[in-house]
Amino acid sequence: MKLNLKTPIAFFDIESTGTNVATDRIVEISILKVHPNGSQETKTFLVNPTIPIPHESSLIHGIYDADVKDQPTFKALSKELHQLLSGADLAGFNVLKFDIPLLVEEFLRAGIDFDIEKRNILDAQKIFHMMEKRNLAAAYKFYCGKTLENAHSAEADTIATYEVFLAQIEKYVGEEAEDLLGNKLGVFENDMKKIHTLLNEKMVDLAGRFIFNERGEECFNFGKHKGKTIEAVLKEEPSYYDWMMKGDFPLDTKRKFTQVKLRSFNQR
Repeated sequence: MKLNLKTPIAFFDIESTGTNVATDRIVEISILKVHPNGSQETKTFLVNPTIPIPHESSLIHGIYDADVKDQPTFKALSKELHQLLSGADLAGFNVLKFDIPLLVEEFLRAGIDFDIEKRNILDAQKIFHMMEKRNLAAAYKFYCGKTLENAHSAEADTIATYEVFLAQIEKYVGEEAEDLLGNKLGVFENDMKKIHTLLNEKMVDLAGRFIFNERGEECFNFGKHKGKTIEAVLKEEPSYYDWMMKGDFPLDTKRKFTQVKLRSFNQR
């Protein structure tokens, strides 16, 4: 089957030194670019990350320091990669949660503002989750080992949901909850307020350092100011902005912080 394309689409995957978008680096990137006429081009680049590759990461992807010591850095490859991805939609598996944030970060470090706002982002993982059975009957079978009789009967569905929820509490209580970037969200507890918080926080930046509160205001999601709005912190402790700009935070996080700061300043 041929894709119905109006613009090129670039499928890509990244191997890295780790999962921290702010501090880790790309060690390999492979891109399959499909053009509207059906033609394809594939390019794979080994990348010198300029930092050591942790042994545990090498065990996963098989790339060691010796493999990349003579390879070009991302900065050296950045213009070629930017040209290759120019005008293309982006696709991959779980790309929005890791690959795209890390790629954007690498481009920003190289002095290139890689704009994703006007591109279509196609995530095969989301299609998988959307289209394969992930309904109550599947959850009931997975967590409770039972077949859901009379599915779509309100009473049967309600009872099954309760049993699934109980089984989830029993299975996960005491475990550390993480997002797909590996950011720690807190311990899963048998506490409804805490579960609500784990499930319903909305990220402002890709790394989740800021989230929206129930009023749609950008808030800190870490550190001593966790829960406070960015605007309130800027008023109470203006130097915190400079601290974060100099700190080991993702460039995307710093950019979002700056955007809120400028908006706040313009509203005065």
